[in-house]
Amino acid sequence: MQKQLSVAVGIIRNAEQRFFIARRPHGVHMAGMWEFPGGKVEEGETSEQALVRELREEAGIEASNPKPLGEKSFATSERIITLHFFLVESWQGEPYGREGQASRWVSVDELKEDEFPPANAEMIRWLKSN
Repeated sequence: MQKQLSVAVGIIRNAEQRFFIARRPHGVHMAGMWEFPGGKVEEGETSEQALVRELREEAGIEASNPKPLGEKSFATSERIITLHFFLVESWQGEPYGREGQASRWVSVDELKEDEFPPANAEMIRWLKSN
């Protein structure tokens, strides 16, 4: 039986309708690709609690009132991964790459599917159409 892994993902959008993205660091799976910040849901956490914790750790912000956008599941040879996407439009602090990774704000038109992990493609298409 494959292991299950849940990941909370924050789509951080500011008042100018720009999105915060960070580059995956060297030495990790899909290094060099851009991503929306987030991370693993730990045992005993809800996906929303994990999102708030991960955004504090990775982007240096205190997210409030994240809105669930949906889930995307896919399988690898080792596990089944479920991404829990949240829209984050309210936070304290200024997001940055706390782990030393490059980061930037981009418009929806600058979100290019081929620069993100494949599991993000559907969400990027949805953001562009809404």
